[in-house]
Amino acid sequence: MVKGKLEPEVLEVIEYIKEKKNFLLSGGAGSGKTYSLVQIIKEAINLNPTSKIVCITYTNAAVKEIEQRISSKNLAVSTIHDFLWSTISPYQKDMKESLIELINSPSSKIKNPNGDAYYTNDFENGIQYKEYVRIKNGEISHDEVLILANYMYKKYPKLCDIVKDKYQYIFVDEYQDTSPLVIEILLEFLQKYNRRNVIGLFGDLMQAIYDGGVGNVNEYIDSGIINEVKKEQNRRNPRSVINLSNKIRIDNLIQKPSCDMDAPNMKDGLIKDGDIKFVYSYKADINKLYNSSYCNTWDFTNSSETKELRLTHNLIAGQAGFSELMEIYDSDPIIKFKDEIVKKIRDNNISINVEDTFDDIVNQINLTYKIGENKGRSKKDIKLEDNLFRELYDIVKEWPFSKVSRIYFNKDNLIDDKKEDYTEEIIREPRRDRIIQHLFKIQNLLHLYENNQYNDFLRITSYKINSVADKARIKDIIDKFSGLENDTIESVIKHADEQNLCKIDDTLEQTIKSNEYLYERVKKVKYKVFKELYYYLEGYVPLSTQHKIKGNEFNNVLVILDNGGWSNYNFEYLFNPDMVKSLNKSKEKNFPVILERTKKLFYVCCTRAKENLVVYYPSPDDKVLTNAIMYFGKENVVDLDNEAN
Repeated sequence: MVKGKLEPEVLEVIEYIKEKKNFLLSGGAGSGKTYSLVQIIKEAINLNPTSKIVCITYTNAAVKEIEQRISSKNLAVSTIHDFLWSTISPYQKDMKESLIELINSPSSKIKNPNGDAYYTNDFENGIQYKEYVRIKNGEISHDEVLILANYMYKKYPKLCDIVKDKYQYIFVDEYQDTSPLVIEILLEFLQKYNRRNVIGLFGDLMQAIYDGGVGNVNEYIDSGIINEVKKEQNRRNPRSVINLSNKIRIDNLIQKPSCDMDAPNMKDGLIKDGDIKFVYSYKADINKLYNSSYCNTWDFTNSSETKELRLTHNLIAGQAGFSELMEIYDSDPIIKFKDEIVKKIRDNNISINVEDTFDDIVNQINLTYKIGENKGRSKKDIKLEDNLFRELYDIVKEWPFSKVSRIYFNKDNLIDDKKEDYTEEIIREPRRDRIIQHLFKIQNLLHLYENNQYNDFLRITSYKINSVADKARIKDIIDKFSGLENDTIESVIKHADEQNLCKIDDTLEQTIKSNEYLYERVKKVKYKVFKELYYYLEGYVPLSTQHKIKGNEFNNVLVILDNGGWSNYNFEYLFNPDMVKSLNKSKEKNFPVILERTKKLFYVCCTRAKENLVVYYPSPDDKVLTNAIMYFGKENVVDLDNEAN
């Protein structure tokens, strides 16, 4: 690549690479960090064609861009878990010893199966990396891989030298989402010994919106271990959004419109102004917002142009049409009741026969209310007054307690949407349960066929096409599915199996057998409810959680500021920081953390907008409005209730 065409920030990074110094490329939203990452990888290869580079990245978009633009046998693109596992898994003897030491360490987060008693295990089948944890079998999952790798890199200096010999460059995209355990490996353990390699981090501390990430590496910048290069340009957002986002940032990186005439936020050589609005209402009529002058020109049927962002899936479920499934997975009354029974047995060390029926154990334990209007009454009796609970209790009451006590599922098994990781999508299983996975396969087949993606359809379906008659028949089968929306999920699964569209395999059969209660609940739901879930999670509707939207961009963005009962965030803190003075000591202590977390999420939401941004706040007080004016400008803070009908 001609040097004159390289970005100035890339040229600065290249100088650090030549000096074998670690670097951090910091860039706000829309700065083109992935583009810079590609440039830097290419230049590193040009500088040393035999050097080996591992690039850790977390999103499909980044992986595909890197793979499409760089072809080198010396470049490996990986997840952080798979990278670390590949470096420690060859040393099984050391892994076994380290895992035993961690299990028996009181400060370790790896649980000891023996409680306080010393644990020992030969791990005859070796240590294996799985989607689940079974310590007794030597099977560990993502969290344990990070803990174990961190321990081994600290304990074995030779491991650090081996990795540095193998990889001259380790680049980490979206560093802010990387575990502190990993950052410690890269910026502490690998730095202690004579051999040198270059650690390169790419990211933005303001986009650290996931739990467990390091957030920032300021201490390593201050100590000189890593050298920061700031990328201040913004190629995505119009001027109004850039000005807003700069007010939200908590660091000293101030973004500026790009000088690139081809940037998306430029038109006829000028930066677009864009439009931002802070809309509030005391009547909580969201439909009026859609029809208002602020949003009525937006196409809410076009999910690639317009996006409405809410904090949680629960806040979206009703509007998107899958609340019935969400209620099953997120608030099952039998699971909650069972958990109460199990807790009482454990806390009071009650002796039971686990092969007794669930009903017998419930009666034996006899949970009662201790306070309130139901004081002294049996919880079972109270709960049976609810028709849904009675119906569900009848399903399980004669089952052995051992079977009921194993019932477990949660909303991640339904709506897990953390499938951003390209490598894990191929290697690892999603957290969605097998029933939901099977339904996704059915609906995906229907979607592929209806969108004329016949090659992809034929690759996945169980249906074999050997003649023209087979083609005509499969069209008829697909057409008839449109009339099954009001049929139950169970009947659709059976119909897809009978028509050889999507066969019920051994894995699904085993899942149904081992998750009988879950299937009893899910199978009665109408298929159209699942279909709405499918279109939501696949991004075909203009609704999204505020976390999932990271990395994307849209012409029109509507942000709904509703905490939804989630105490990790508080939008009132964001627009009224003075309220800390009125909080009790417990909430006052958590205020700075929650405020920073909320600011970062709000920053990510606002910077998705390429043209128009509307932020909706229900029932604000005067302090909130005062700060909204500070952020948005007085002319952009508007009362929806005064909008002409």
